[in-house]
Amino acid sequence: MKNIRNFCIIAHIDHGKSTLADRLLEETKTVEINHGQMLDDMDLEQERGITIKSHAIQMDYTENGETYKLNLIDTPGHVDFSYEVSRSIAACEGALLVVDGSQGVQAQTISNLYMAIEHDLEIIPIINKCDMQSASPDEVEDEIIELLGCERKEIIRASGKTGMGVHEILDAIINRVPAPTGNPDAPLQALIFDSVFNSFRGIIAYFKIVNGRIRKNDQVKFFNVGKEYGADEIGVLKMSMIPKDELSAGDVGYIISGIKTSHEVKVGDTITQIDKPCDVAIDGFEEVKPMVFAGLYPIETEDFEDLRSSLEKLQLNDASLTFKPESSLALGFGFRCGFLGLLHMEIVQERLDREFNMNVITTVPNVSYKIYDKQGHMNEVHNPGGMPDPTLIDRIEEPYIEASIITKAEYIGPIMTLCLGKRGELTKQNYMSGNRVELQYNMPLGEIVIDFYDKLKSISKGYASFDYHPSEFRASKLIKLDMLLNGEPVDALSTLTHFDNAYKLGSRMCAKLKELIPRQQFDIAIQAAIGSKIVSRETVKAVRKDVTAKCYGGDISRKRKLLEKQKKGKKRMKQVGNVEVPQKAFLAVLKLD
Repeated sequence: MKNIRNFCIIAHIDHGKSTLADRLLEETKTVEINHGQMLDDMDLEQERGITIKSHAIQMDYTENGETYKLNLIDTPGHVDFSYEVSRSIAACEGALLVVDGSQGVQAQTISNLYMAIEHDLEIIPIINKCDMQSASPDEVEDEIIELLGCERKEIIRASGKTGMGVHEILDAIINRVPAPTGNPDAPLQALIFDSVFNSFRGIIAYFKIVNGRIRKNDQVKFFNVGKEYGADEIGVLKMSMIPKDELSAGDVGYIISGIKTSHEVKVGDTITQIDKPCDVAIDGFEEVKPMVFAGLYPIETEDFEDLRSSLEKLQLNDASLTFKPESSLALGFGFRCGFLGLLHMEIVQERLDREFNMNVITTVPNVSYKIYDKQGHMNEVHNPGGMPDPTLIDRIEEPYIEASIITKAEYIGPIMTLCLGKRGELTKQNYMSGNRVELQYNMPLGEIVIDFYDKLKSISKGYASFDYHPSEFRASKLIKLDMLLNGEPVDALSTLTHFDNAYKLGSRMCAKLKELIPRQQFDIAIQAAIGSKIVSRETVKAVRKDVTAKCYGGDISRKRKLLEKQKKGKKRMKQVGNVEVPQKAFLAVLKLD
């Protein structure tokens, strides 16, 4: 056990984690031929160049005649996938903190670092991309020393592209990361940190053994769920799964036990043996709290059950997704899903389409609100459709977040303007080394859900980095804005918004819908309403046939008679006709700017 090292790589998005992981795999001869970003095996990850899932892999490395087993977990860097990071950190004793030599410490670096420090991991700071001409490693070293309080000689300079410093990193992992502590002879305790669904073999759970050992064909029990299984196959994860007969304390591996239903495997659960069970479960990690809610509806109503099973399978692989059934007048039956952010929502939609062939309609995303009635009862509402009558409401509280933005000093002005426009309050301004500033804001989560991140990136030319965590609920003057088509409310387009923004948002939504809704045989009135008060209106004109074309010459009354006849027909059609809202309209509301 003294020759096992479990470590993960944490960094801000695009600081070169996956490329550095490739170099480590090459150096330890885990792979023969390098195809670039080998751990990012999902199509979506390769197309977008981002890591979405954390990936575990075992490497063997020999130093001074001793062979070491290194278990690496590569983690995502985007703020929406921080839950993946927290799970990988729980399975490690050390972390490589990678900082881009040309960009320095950024918001997500700090938040992932604090997560690792809370779990008492040994931190190895690395400055990556030192081969670039724009890199300034001396300044970045100062920032890391200020952040970590470490010695200058502890910081390793490396390059994922050229392979510089990779050898020093492997030495540091072996000499500085502690070996796992555990007792191989104690009752089995193994922490599940991830799971995937395989259509031939059922659910495969990935675990790290804290105490005890597990053998093939053992009878095991999942502690929190209470279900019992036989370990049909256990093994370690290299580029593919390699079966083993026995794994003991400190090892990271997988177990296949023919589980078919997804809710029997919970990430964070403990595996133990039936004949010699452990007394307590391992402290897992807290349940994830979704930040953004949106409705997912199948395009064909009969696909509802298929969508349910697709979401269950996806949830195995992405434990931060939550969902429960709901119904809508406009869209029929579907699910109200909770996501960690907008990118997460987009990725889930893409994965449903690619992996399960499910085409879905997504409603406008919103956050959860606490609504207090006059009697003092509290209801949590994730959907504007679930709002009680305004006359019964005493107050509405919305979630606030503490946001941390790190940027170059020259972009402070536009960023402050953006945050004030989103009802943000500046709480702290902190000059870091060089010309970089950290701004801390209290902001309503509902304001940043839709387009804040994109705007921040464009204002700062991509330099500002952003990270947030929930802080509290505060009472706000919020109202429900309804969209009406020919007097009928479309519940999937209604939103909760702040009173000051309602008129502006209503007129923008009407104008956008006018562009997107195709013309029909009758006039369509598009209205935005607050309660019974209409705040904005647009009209999509009817498609008309020229009925007077055959009248040339003669009395005007002949033409008028034909037009009156057409008018009656249009009126009758308006009563029976219904308006189809295209999928684009639901998505366009998100990108109003």
